Amino acid sequence: MKRMLALNHFANPLDAPGGTRLVELTERLDGWDTTIIAASRNLFTRGVQVSDHASYKTVWTTPYNDNGWQRLLNWLSYAGGAFVLGLVQPRPAVVYASSPHLLTGVSGWALAKVRRATFVLEIRDLWPQILADTGRLSAESKTYRRIKRVEQFLYQRADAIVVLTQGVADAIVDEGVDRERIALIPNGADPADFVVTDEREVLRRRFGFTGTTVVYAGAHGPANGLDFVLDAAAELRDERPHVQFVLVGDGLTKAALQRRARAEHLDNVRFLDPIPKNEIPGLLAASDVGLHVLSDLPLFLYGVSPNKLFDYMAAGRPVLTNTAGEVGDLVKQNDAGVVVGPAGLASGVRQIDDAGVDQRRSWGRNGQAFMAANRSRSLMAARLQALLDRVRP
Repeated sequence: MKRMLALNHFANPLDAPGGTRLVELTERLDGWDTTIIAASRNLFTRGVQVSDHASYKTVWTTPYNDNGWQRLLNWLSYAGGAFVLGLVQPRPAVVYASSPHLLTGVSGWALAKVRRATFVLEIRDLWPQILADTGRLSAESKTYRRIKRVEQFLYQRADAIVVLTQGVADAIVDEGVDRERIALIPNGADPADFVVTDEREVLRRRFGFTGTTVVYAGAHGPANGLDFVLDAAAELRDERPHVQFVLVGDGLTKAALQRRARAEHLDNVRFLDPIPKNEIPGLLAASDVGLHVLSDLPLFLYGVSPNKLFDYMAAGRPVLTNTAGEVGDLVKQNDAGVVVGPAGLASGVRQIDDAGVDQRRSWGRNGQAFMAANRSRSLMAARLQALLDRVRP
């Protein structure tokens, strides 16, 4: 067995809310023994996260409540803690470091250097571009240029780079990276993981769903564009009172969204706490529509591989997305739902609501078939397997 040490600040076990990509991919590898180092603080719940899996380890990180200096300190505490913990693990053949923030990449590179291991860098978000696109950092600032130098440093020293979309691969090639060092391993989901045994009506009663239920399950952050959902809810509240929007998850903007919903008397919007990944199949089986929404940013036209979208499709739910580019093309080309403009969610809900049950089932089946044939976790794990076996035969 070859050993891999995987660093991901926000990796979660299956029994916790949040992203489980790394756990799901590495548990399917053949001939590789993987230890994952994540943060002890869950991204969504902010609570302390523990796991009884021997291969899943956590390091203490500082708390934060906004995108200011407290969050930077949180990143630093993870990067430092992961480096120290990585030093005392059995010597790995590969150190696999996953962004979004580049400090994880720096720790991964340093560990690979010290432990004489192959360094694989996974890019989930293009930094610092995402900071400039969201208005958190000027592209003309010294800070931007410093982060850009870190980005280039990591690109140059990685033995291989994993990306989640073709658009990000192209952007990295434009930065001077040899395309042969880049592996495209998008997010995915297995339809078999979304089979539920409970009756749909039992599940709907459990979650309190009535009418046509549009579910969003994911982060509530500045980039997620959830004000577009409240705009749609305000537009449809009196016109289609049977349509209910359910937002499941947590994040920095959730409290503000809840205040706005109360102020505008949006009783067609419900907010639920985050739920573990292994409870998502029941949630989606009880719903009618899976909602994918993002802010209107140029990077999102090519730089996102959204877990929630693939979960909806694997669960056989019709998708409503307000994101064009690679995401919208995937939904359109596979006839898996409806694509609208950034502020067009109300129009999309009307289309899906008017389409009726049979059409919604057809969209759901189409998405499910695409996921089984092209984007299952098992297929994506096979890509990772091929990459690892190539860089460390």
